[in-house]
Amino acid sequence: MSSPPGYAKTAVAQVADDAPPTADAPRRVIPQRHPLRWVAAAVVAVLVAMALNALITNPFFQWDRFGYWFTRPVVLQGLWITIKVTFAAAVLGFLGALVLAVARLSSNPLLRAVSWTYTWLFRSIPLIVILLFLVNFGALYKTISLGVPFGPEFFRFDESRLATDLALAIIGLSLAEAAYGSEVVRAGILSVDQGQHEAAAALGLPKSYQFRKIVLPQALRSIVPNFVNQLIGLIKASSLVFYVSLLDLFGQVQTLGSTYPGDIIPLLLVATVWYVILTSVLSVVQFYVERHYARGAVRTLPPTPLQRLRAFLGRKAVAA
Repeated sequence: MSSPPGYAKTAVAQVADDAPPTADAPRRVIPQRHPLRWVAAAVVAVLVAMALNALITNPFFQWDRFGYWFTRPVVLQGLWITIKVTFAAAVLGFLGALVLAVARLSSNPLLRAVSWTYTWLFRSIPLIVILLFLVNFGALYKTISLGVPFGPEFFRFDESRLATDLALAIIGLSLAEAAYGSEVVRAGILSVDQGQHEAAAALGLPKSYQFRKIVLPQALRSIVPNFVNQLIGLIKASSLVFYVSLLDLFGQVQTLGSTYPGDIIPLLLVATVWYVILTSVLSVVQFYVERHYARGAVRTLPPTPLQRLRAFLGRKAVAA
């Protein structure tokens, strides 16, 4: 009686599976165990749970008042001023930092000296001093004129009409941000391999084209992370504009805390959460900007959160 097709092969395969592994047979790799990692993870999880419990259950934080103040129009008005001041100072500060960095790397000794002096001076002066000096600038110079030094004047205007509280805050933050950011930009430009400069020069490309199309895109890979740190510091430093009579987010919270002394802690939590949200949004923007400028420099771009979610759901579907 003949065996059904495939019977002999199946029997041989079963015997082979039951047989002990030989020297040439592949062996299953057993991953190394790390019990201390699980112990550390358990300890951290307990500490986090304790911190959350202390934060949520403590009545001193008055979370009901926090919810009341979080989206009040007066708070959102201060938040909008903070966003405007930070955005304008970030743009102007980056442009100023770029000019200062290029001047610092210039072969012209006068440009190098002016750039170094500006950076040294404004990094040495506290930001609050710069803001207070600008507020009292009108007492030193009633009018501002443009013209030939010690010669005729072309334009003259009243400083007090142009220098609003918002303008003074943006100017003060921009001046300080340009000084700090210039070192970040200069370090990023110096990080570009010298061979890139030599190759661009060998092709006969104009200096401006070399900088815009070759040097700066590569430098931004190292400039962006450091400059975003500067911007996060700028968001928090914008709270100092309260001392120049501009009611930003921190200024509104301080004013409301004086009016409602029983709500000081909830109001401080409101400001804290909004600052955390602003820095988190900035971190998300940083991720995508870094990912954009990483093209061509890495073999595989880091996956976005949406791509990671799709991959996770795909693995779950295959496992099911």
